[in-house]
Parts: sequence; structure tokens; C-alpha cells
Amino acid sequence: MHRLMLVLVVFGLISSVRAADGLPAIGDAITDLRFKDIRGLSRTLADLGKKRAYVFVFTTTQCPLVRRSMPKLIDIDKRFGSRGVQVVAVNVGAGETIRDMASQAIEFEAAFPFVKDTDLSCAKSLGATRTPDVVVLNSDRKLVYRGRIDDQFRLGGSRPEPTRRDLEEAINDVLEGRAVSVNETAVDGCLIESNESRASEAAVPTFHQDIAPILNRRCVACHREGAAGPFSLTSFVDAVAHAEMLAEVIVDQRMPPWFASSRHGAFQNDPSLTRDERDTLLRWVTSGKREGDPKSAAPSPEFATSKWRIGEPDLVIKMVGEHTLPVAGFVEYKRLVLPYVFLNETWLEAIEIRPDNLAVVHHCNMAYVTTKGAGHHTFITGHVPGGQPMDLGRFDNGVAYRVPAFSGLGLEIHYTTTGKEERCNISVGLRYPRKTVHKQLRHFLLDPRRFQIEPGNGAFPVRSSLTLDQDISLLGLFAHMHLRGKDATFYAEVPGKPRQTLLQIPNYNFEWQLGYEIEPGRQRLPKGTRIESVAHYDNSAFNPYNPDPNRAVPYGLQTYDEMFNGYGFFVAEDEDLKLDIDPKTGVVRRQAN
Repeated sequence: MHRLMLVLVVFGLISSVRAADGLPAIGDAITDLRFKDIRGLSRTLADLGKKRAYVFVFTTTQCPLVRRSMPKLIDIDKRFGSRGVQVVAVNVGAGETIRDMASQAIEFEAAFPFVKDTDLSCAKSLGATRTPDVVVLNSDRKLVYRGRIDDQFRLGGSRPEPTRRDLEEAINDVLEGRAVSVNETAVDGCLIESNESRASEAAVPTFHQDIAPILNRRCVACHREGAAGPFSLTSFVDAVAHAEMLAEVIVDQRMPPWFASSRHGAFQNDPSLTRDERDTLLRWVTSGKREGDPKSAAPSPEFATSKWRIGEPDLVIKMVGEHTLPVAGFVEYKRLVLPYVFLNETWLEAIEIRPDNLAVVHHCNMAYVTTKGAGHHTFITGHVPGGQPMDLGRFDNGVAYRVPAFSGLGLEIHYTTTGKEERCNISVGLRYPRKTVHKQLRHFLLDPRRFQIEPGNGAFPVRSSLTLDQDISLLGLFAHMHLRGKDATFYAEVPGKPRQTLLQIPNYNFEWQLGYEIEPGRQRLPKGTRIESVAHYDNSAFNPYNPDPNRAVPYGLQTYDEMFNGYGFFVAEDEDLKLDIDPKTGVVRRQAN
């Protein structure tokens, strides 16, 4: 009896301290919560739907108690998710990004949502002060439990087993319609710290001296007059007008667009801001957006005037006529051969597919076509939302793509409707090599097809693998999924060595399907290496792009179904062609010495 009274007194002290700090009390109604999902989209408590209980656990990627407790949360989700309990991991790590958060979900194979509390408003609204603090709301969204998962793990040590499973007991009480018997417990974990930018002794930044050079390096290639960005960032006036949006997309890592985890691999086309660049931009926005001295401005970068991103092509082939698209509905794939035949074996250094109506092209794949037809083995490149053209000159290692003699170029086009009748014509621009060709670009494809994604599953896995039959140097990786695509990871298993992560895309974005280019020679893989891809699909109601979370989703080419295409682009290690190419025709003149 005395022990029970002592426990109740301690719980009362905890509640009193929380109340004194202005934190919500047990029994308070939580009207709303705001956070960002793995795609950087703003979400609310309402987006989680109507549940019998909501379990919010506050996390970081570094806190040791969070990492040790993650299997417990996954077990809770597996056992109680089907009974109407929604688990949500709320990242409050200072300096940790949305991509870091999404990567943690992959690491632990967690199916429940991971969200980012950028401004710590969720922690404040729910009274969380440490990680892994847990807060439970009932179906009426009243706070009914706050505290630890159980009493097994402490910062200074741990018990073999917990003496009381506090979170599980609280969930059972809620599901049985009882008052939670122990509704608040002390949490021994890592303090939740402010997400403010790192303190710096540097002077307050000004636009001309500090900000313009960053924008010139990272942003204005797209954000300038006539380019793809929706507004310009080339002047002080431009930057001030869009400063708040600039700060938001930097914090969320939505811009510059890049989706590969920095923990795995290095890619030569990574446009990401450094931590110092992010801090400088954010400090400029929050410190008054000062202009500084225009005389200190660096020269503006110069850009090519060609409408082609590969520069002015040596050959442009245009589709005959144009396609007319209906107002609404699904459009069957269009397949055609462009009006040009390569009479000789031809080598290409750069290829760009250029629709004249970007709004209607979901994607367009190109392959060479012979009298035997075309297939995955004749694939050349594609146009996808947010992607870049194939420009092998960026590798500067004498690599080119070979098109056989008497071949044509075939297009497979997937159009989408926009709500009005549309028209589209597609052109292809080709550039021939200017230097000796030493290696031929080749590719492999991981293309699993026998799968069906179960309704409501927040992280359905799809796996595929192959084994290399030669020594290669990997030059790039690319993943394609549809609207339920959540993440994709490529692994390499070299015989006798630990598995290596080649690329991890923690927060796949359908609108920005980027290729990830590897510097030549950086990623050599020997014959016998097993390449594996693991992709996850979010078929839950929390996925904002999910057409129907109640549907079992099969493999299919249309976006209401799902697919996975994992391309790897490579050259053979032992190949040295030494081909001298005519820069006007792409045809071999002779073998170089």
C-alpha cells in the first residue's frame, strides 16, 4: 500500500511539473498537430484518419535509446495496427533532415509513418521533452498517456526484461474503454533541443557578398528567365521576394532537388547545399535579408543560349505529326519509330528527348529498333519528370552509346491528361563524340513483376536481383516507380565481403525522377557480384498520392498500378575500343593508336 502511494505521489509530481511548465495535461484535447512527411509535405493530425488510438513517439536518428527502442515500436505497430492503433515516429533531431528521418525508417524496416517536427510545435503541443517520449491519444484525441515505452532501457544501462510495459498497458486500456491506469511516467532519454541553425561567429550575411554566390552555384541554372524554375533568383529583388519560400524548401531539402541519402555513395551530379550554405541562407532570411554592397557582387554565371540542355545537337529528329490527347481519362501507351535510319554503326555522346508540351508527358522511353524489334536490351535513355538528359561527356572518360547499323529510334510514350484537350510533338537531339571512344555504355535492368501490394500496407517490399557476368565500373543508377513508390535501395554483394549500399533513395518522389551519376572508377564491381534492389511502396491512406488505399495493387504500366525499374549503367573494365569518331556523323573513321 505504501509503495502504491509513493508511486502515485511520484506520478502526481510529474504531472505537476509538466503543468507548471505550461505543457498539456492528461485529459486535455489535442485539437491539431502539424508536421512534415517524408516528401516535405505539410500534414496534420486529421491526415492520420479516424483511429482508436494514436501513438506518437519522439525520435532522433542519434539517440541511443531511440535506436534500441525502435524494435519495440515496430512490434507494437504489428500487433496493434490492425486493431486501429496508429503509430507515428516524430523526428525532433536538431540538424537532422527529412531525408535522414526517412532513411531511419528503411534501416529499421518500419512501416508506420515517420514525420518531421521542424519547429518543435508537436513536442510542445503534446508535452514531450525527451526522446523517446511517447504520447497516446484516444479516439477523441484526448491525451491519455505520456511517458516511456517501458522501464527496460536507461541511458546508464538496462534490465534484461522490463518490469512493466507501460505503453502496451496504456494501449490495452484505451482499446478496452478503460481509463489508463498509469497515465504518466518519467522518461530517461535524450533532451529535445532546439532546431535553430547552428550558432555562428560569422558576420550577418549580405546578398551580394554571401548569398548570390550560393544561388549562382546551386539555383540559378533553373531559377532564371526562360529556364525551368517558376521564378528567378538572379537579383537581390528576386531573392527578397521569395526569401520565405527559399528558407522553407531549404529546411525541407526540397530544393535543390536531390533524393539520395548522403550516407551511401558519392554522386558527381549531386547539387545539394552544404550545411554551411544552408545555414548562411537561413541566417540571411532570419536576420533581415540585407543587400550589402553591390560592388562586392561576383560576376553572374553564363549559360548556353540553346534550348537543348545537352547544347546544340548535331542531329535533331522530330516525330511525324503530333498526338492529340483527350480532356480526361487514361491514355494508352503510344509507340512509334522516328523517321530516320542509321545506315552505319553510330556512336552518341549525348541524347535528349524533348517534348514540346511537358505537362502531358508522364515519361518517354527510347530504344533503338532493328528488324528484330526492340526490348529492354536495346534501351537507350528516357525522359521522366525532373530527370536530366543523358550526357556522357560529363564523365569525361571516352564513353559513348553504340547504335547498330540499319537501326531506327523507337519511342514509347506515356501521356497524362490535364483537364483540357492537349497536343504534343516530341523531338530527339543527338550529339556525337568529339574525343576517342574507349568504352561502350551498357546497362542492366532489375524489373520484378510478380507482386501485388496489399491494401493499407505502408511499406510493402519488392525485391529483385542479378549477378554480374563480368568486371564492371558502375557509372549510374536510376529507379522508377509510380504513385505508391516510397523508397528504393541498391545493394552490392561482392563474394567474401559485407553487403554494400550503392544508393539509397529514402524519400522517392514521383515528380523528380533523377539519375544518380558515379564518377568513373569510383565504383568497380567484380564478376560474380550480386546486385539487389529493395523498394517499398506506401499503399496506406497516409500516402497523399495514393489513388485507392483499399485496393490490392498489381504490377502494371499505368500509374494506378505499380512497377519497379532499376537501371544500372556501366562500362566493362577490360574494354578499350580506341575508336576515332567522325564528329559530324558519329561514324567510326578508324581505330586510334
